[in-house]
Amino acid sequence: MENLPLTIALSFIFLAVLVGPFLNKKVEGNLEAFLFLMGVISATVSAVWSFALLEEGFKAPISITLAVLAAGLFFHFLRKQIDSGMNALLSRVPLAAVILVVVTALGIFSSVISAIIAALILVEFVSVLKLHRQAEVNLTIIACFAIGLGATLTPLGEPLATIAVSKLSGEPYNATFFYLLELLGSYIIPAVVFMGIVGMFLVRRIPSDTETSLEAAEEKEGIPDVFIRAAKVYLFVMALIFLGAGFKPLVDTYFSRIPYLALFWANMVSAILDNATLTAAEIGPSLSLVQIKAALLGLLISGGMLIPGNIPNIISANKLKITSTEWARLGVPLGLAIMAVTWVLMILGVV
Repeated sequence: MENLPLTIALSFIFLAVLVGPFLNKKVEGNLEAFLFLMGVISATVSAVWSFALLEEGFKAPISITLAVLAAGLFFHFLRKQIDSGMNALLSRVPLAAVILVVVTALGIFSSVISAIIAALILVEFVSVLKLHRQAEVNLTIIACFAIGLGATLTPLGEPLATIAVSKLSGEPYNATFFYLLELLGSYIIPAVVFMGIVGMFLVRRIPSDTETSLEAAEEKEGIPDVFIRAAKVYLFVMALIFLGAGFKPLVDTYFSRIPYLALFWANMVSAILDNATLTAAEIGPSLSLVQIKAALLGLLISGGMLIPGNIPNIISANKLKITSTEWARLGVPLGLAIMAVTWVLMILGVV
């Protein structure tokens, strides 16, 4: 067995990242710092530190952080107008219809406006709904699943798509701008619509749900909070980069040998690791078409299961103060259900 001590060490780090936020309230309350620490430890254990990694760690989060900061300031100063428009819409259109349209639209158009902007729009939408907490948590998780899936349809949506198209641009696949839309669109578009339908049933005004609305915390946010949130996103993205680099030796050693159906399930590690990093490590022209499809679908679906799995999750959970436990309560069973259905469809050759 290749480098058993390293494998064991990385397995313990992986376990700590997976269960730490659920077992310790301090870890959960300081998730960005915890993941950063685990990223530093994993990169050190794997001996992958380099100037290139440090440069990526410091530079890569800048564009995401600036987008979060700019949108945060924009929505902060225009919140009254946005709230007024949204309330006018909700007074004329049934809530279920609004949920269906918003979740589906954010999922599909995230491939054009980017997953980051879609997540920020989602947060503002949730903040004006004035539902109770559980309904709004459900909506956020369901919409983040839709955004994470839909953003992959073009390279504009998220880094995973950009990397996949780039790595498959040569022979034999000659991937172009719409390659992933052609490869995965028949699955992703119905899945995004399905998320909207699920939202219609899980996001309702329930009298028994008396917990405070997520919107209540939003009302108290000031300019300093906008900057603090942007800084946390910066640290979060940096942490995921270091984690991805630290776990890359494990991915390179074992994942390339896994049959496509098993690879689909193995990519559930995307629930806590950066799926763009995993895409860079796994996807290449040497893989068969069915392996590429299975790997990408596994990464995309499982990315919605836990907060660290995708940038939209991170942004939404941070701003709306959704805990890891709250997210996992719906995210894990929903993600497992979607993965199980997709697995059956792959066996039958439907997708």
